[in-house]
Amino acid sequence: MISKSISQSMKGSSWIRAMFEEGERLKKQYSVENIFDFTLGNPITEPPPELKRELRRIALSDIKGMHRYMSNSGYEDVREQIALFHREKTGLPFAKEHIIMTVGSAGGLNVILKTLLDPGDEVIVLSPYFVEFKFYIENHNGIMRLVETGEDFHLDINKIESAINEKTKAIIINSPNNPTGVVYTEEELKGLASLLMQYKQQGKHIFILSDEAYRKIIYDNIKFPDLFNIYEDTISIISHSKDLALPGERIGYIAISPRIKEAQDIIDASIFANRILGFINAPALMQRIVAQFQKNSVDIADYQKKRDAIYDILRSSGYNVIKPDGAFYIFPESPIEDDTKFIRHLQKFHILAVPGIGFGRRGYFRIAYCVEMDTIERSAKYFKEAIENL
Repeated sequence: MISKSISQSMKGSSWIRAMFEEGERLKKQYSVENIFDFTLGNPITEPPPELKRELRRIALSDIKGMHRYMSNSGYEDVREQIALFHREKTGLPFAKEHIIMTVGSAGGLNVILKTLLDPGDEVIVLSPYFVEFKFYIENHNGIMRLVETGEDFHLDINKIESAINEKTKAIIINSPNNPTGVVYTEEELKGLASLLMQYKQQGKHIFILSDEAYRKIIYDNIKFPDLFNIYEDTISIISHSKDLALPGERIGYIAISPRIKEAQDIIDASIFANRILGFINAPALMQRIVAQFQKNSVDIADYQKKRDAIYDILRSSGYNVIKPDGAFYIFPESPIEDDTKFIRHLQKFHILAVPGIGFGRRGYFRIAYCVEMDTIERSAKYFKEAIENL
């Protein structure tokens, strides 16, 4: 006898997982090498070699108390190292108090939403979007207010303005974006900041919650805009699952802007939320590791080669698609209106992808190209056959 709310949520739960599980079935039927699985953003890239060396060194060290509880916000020296990284990057007076170590960005988002939301408060989410955002917001009795982006998947400021009301508490920005790979420009983020400042001058605070899980995976020398200097009421949620290829280790942090006037209240509440949500603290060993690797990442050039390869395959096969600026996803238009039907069609050619409906945008589908290059290259023939045999 499960709760009605969980039962309802499960019915609309992640298409990503559903397609992944379908893939597991097909792999057993046809063998792994004959299935082109682009469903899950689970990187095959290994963490940087220097990180592995440091992990071995720390794990074998005799530091007393290394595996004990620490402050719910994380180790002080770790938070100071991360704060230093943000001071150098932004020029703002980040201190260790502004950093809260979390169980990945999923944990971080739940912590900050628990901190900010009263029942019925609304959070603007831009579509297409990572579907878990909806569940995270509902976890804390909030309401997701979905706002469409433009045809190029960039911000539509007018639509955002139309969605703001007296219940609006925050807007989630996910850039580089999952599922589109779009990186929002400094100009459009300044436009958003200008809009939100109008409300702030009227006494209404709307926070930007910046989900930056892919912030280091950016191509073509595109610069990642500094939201902390663009908008005062910014809170970043950062994960090392993708940039250091550590998804299974569940490590990340919240960075609360020192420009927020009530920053200390948010810090105290977030630390409390980190505890009462059951996270207690972020993994001890991983905290010590990632503190030293704030400027490091996996090989971005390798991801860019894969981006270029899958983009060229799709374009030459006849698919309409926008070239991603970052992350490791591409979001082509479905050749037919029914994206779920097209996904089933792709499976006949042993290609596994996720329908756009799973991200709030019908008529598209997502490909996660964080796979072996050989998988991408061998899929070319089948993408073409799929569109030719509709």
